Amino acid sequence: MIGKLIGWFLKQPQTAAIPDALWQKVVSALPFLAALAADEQRRLRALTQEFLAEKEFTVAGGLQLSDEICVSIAAQGCLPILELGLDYYRGWVGIVVYPDEFVIPRSVEDEFGIVHEYQELASGEAWAGGPLLISWRDAQMAGAGYNVVIHEFAHKLDMLSGEANGVPALPPEVSRADWQQILRDSYQDFCALVDAAEGRAQDTVFDPYAAENPSEFFAVMSEAFFEMPEALRAHYPAFYEQLATFYRQDPIARRRPARGLQ
Repeated sequence: MIGKLIGWFLKQPQTAAIPDALWQKVVSALPFLAALAADEQRRLRALTQEFLAEKEFTVAGGLQLSDEICVSIAAQGCLPILELGLDYYRGWVGIVVYPDEFVIPRSVEDEFGIVHEYQELASGEAWAGGPLLISWRDAQMAGAGYNVVIHEFAHKLDMLSGEANGVPALPPEVSRADWQQILRDSYQDFCALVDAAEGRAQDTVFDPYAAENPSEFFAVMSEAFFEMPEALRAHYPAFYEQLATFYRQDPIARRRPARGLQ
């Protein structure tokens, strides 16, 4: 079930640079990465190389792991920590990549103490202290407001402070009380919109899955922050500002580099 990682970074020293052609191919396929300034792209590339040297990629479901898969997932996953540093992804090493959606066994105990077991189809999953699971098919859908990679990596940031609850490990400049209040207000407003739309995705700007709980709201809005920041700021300006302060980035202010990829 688990495949063996292949590619350039096993054959080179851990600090070896990602080949230019491979990096350009990955970045040009992802508009939110291509929009980074030249200095940001250089730093993201270096951070991606460090990430690849520290983490372990494996595959499941018969997928053939490639350098492009590893670099694409790593680059997207490193974007949220571009200004935070790799230490924000401490405490876990594994990334398992599936060719498509995969089934996860679940169990839930009801009010009478009876445990119900079922299976859930998923495109991504982040386990506290464990690996991160990604559907490659879904990862390739990035760029249009849906980003399973950023979503799951946002969960890892959320889990760094303990139980996933929509409140990540906040830097000193971010007030925990302000974050919790703005998160609560924004989440409740979105839940009301989803209820009014009866869960129909076409009737909400953002994925209705964000109404599941505050942790999913944080993850979905992190997707939006990097892929459709104008929409997020238009609907939830206070939460956009909180995310901009936390991530130390302002995607709206970015412009595509005039000289192409770096």
